[in-house]
Amino acid sequence: MGEELWRWPATAQAAAVRSGEVSAVELAASHLERIAAVNPRVNAVTQLMAEGALRDAAAIDRRRAAGEALGPLAGVPFTVKETTAVEGVPTTYGVWRFRDLTAAADAPPVARLRAAGAVPIGHANVPTLILAGMHTRSELFGDTVNPWDPGRTPGGSSGGDAVAVATGMAALGLGNDSGGSIRVPAQFCGVAGLKPTTGRFPADHRFLGPEDPGPASQLLVTDGPLARTVGDLRLAYEALAGADPRDPRAVPVPAYGEALPGPVKVAVVADPGGHGVHPTVRAAVERAAEALRAAGYDVREVADVPRLDEALEAYGRITLAEFAPSWPAVRGLLGEGGDRYIGMLMEETPPASAAELIGLMGTWLNIRRSWAAFLDEYPLLLGPSFTEPPVEPGLESRDRAGRDRVTSAMRLCTATSFVGVPAVAVPTGVADGLPCGVQIVGRAFREDLCLAAAQAVEDRLGVLAPVDPRGRPE
Repeated sequence: MGEELWRWPATAQAAAVRSGEVSAVELAASHLERIAAVNPRVNAVTQLMAEGALRDAAAIDRRRAAGEALGPLAGVPFTVKETTAVEGVPTTYGVWRFRDLTAAADAPPVARLRAAGAVPIGHANVPTLILAGMHTRSELFGDTVNPWDPGRTPGGSSGGDAVAVATGMAALGLGNDSGGSIRVPAQFCGVAGLKPTTGRFPADHRFLGPEDPGPASQLLVTDGPLARTVGDLRLAYEALAGADPRDPRAVPVPAYGEALPGPVKVAVVADPGGHGVHPTVRAAVERAAEALRAAGYDVREVADVPRLDEALEAYGRITLAEFAPSWPAVRGLLGEGGDRYIGMLMEETPPASAAELIGLMGTWLNIRRSWAAFLDEYPLLLGPSFTEPPVEPGLESRDRAGRDRVTSAMRLCTATSFVGVPAVAVPTGVADGLPCGVQIVGRAFREDLCLAAAQAVEDRLGVLAPVDPRGRPE
């Protein structure tokens, strides 16, 4: 039975450990065997934490033997993005120069998952410094391969975690998202992912020192889980949510809100901004819409989302204004060709002046007001995470046409990160041998509504993972 445990969803894994049906050590060993078999072909797990995982698992088994209550994620193995600290392990960001920067303590979301009983089993790959592009390739660890098709990118920047989860090397992945970095790889790899509301999960995104970053980095980046099922995503959500003294941004909002009256209204926008959408992606949105209708939702096509192009422009100008002073130093860390993606943006977008930046911060709030009004009328929004099927690796760094194509395709992710609302990515099936999916966006702090709708889609359209490295169901 042990070799089959990695196939189980996290909910079943944790229940089996709590009941004593399997030991946490057996569960960890099963995943370590899976990593040994699969990771050489996909290169998703970068730093294996085998010794620590087995040690943590043995401690869980001792607690159970002593009659102690175990957490909701008891024994569940998870990967952690190379940007997020795990005590005693280097946090490299995929940069050669950072390969020995050992973390002194767990980042808050890692600590939360540990407290729920989950076991970190490895770091997962990222684009170098999370700035080299959407494709998951780092200077330190190389390319991560999409298990469905090696000629397509797994997405990023949480691509390593998405691939690890999709192939059964971990039941959960801990990524982060500031414009699609969880949702795009979820769509490309056939798994589910949650980008929470800004302030829902505690985090610490300080980089190489005690000083915090500027407002864009503070407000746009949110940590979140990836999983093969929505039920597993829900378990992780419940463990990660809540206030924490280490992060004053995290707020004590209940994880579940009041039920809404009547059938919940869902706005459908398959082509945000009218910039074009691939037929297979449009079909995925239509399939998800039909699934929600069948589940009793009030699904309505609407003209568009609020102020999309204005949000994209403001997002770009604010982030580049914050980033421009450090660009000369950062550029040298990105390795050969790693500076092309951001470099093209920097060349085209002049840094905002102080007066312009103040005005842009007002625009940011005003766009959030528009979205709040929209989501007051439609508590949920259904649309694509990426308006094309998975593209070839490195398209966004090849030239300006490739860069523009990729940034346009992820436009709904960018806008919803900008306004700070939650979203769940969920698979909808397979087309032309590649996974398809959608995202369900909700009101601020109503991740529960997004998860419930995503569950309705999954119940009717099924689960795609785990898969082997050739995109075949396991």
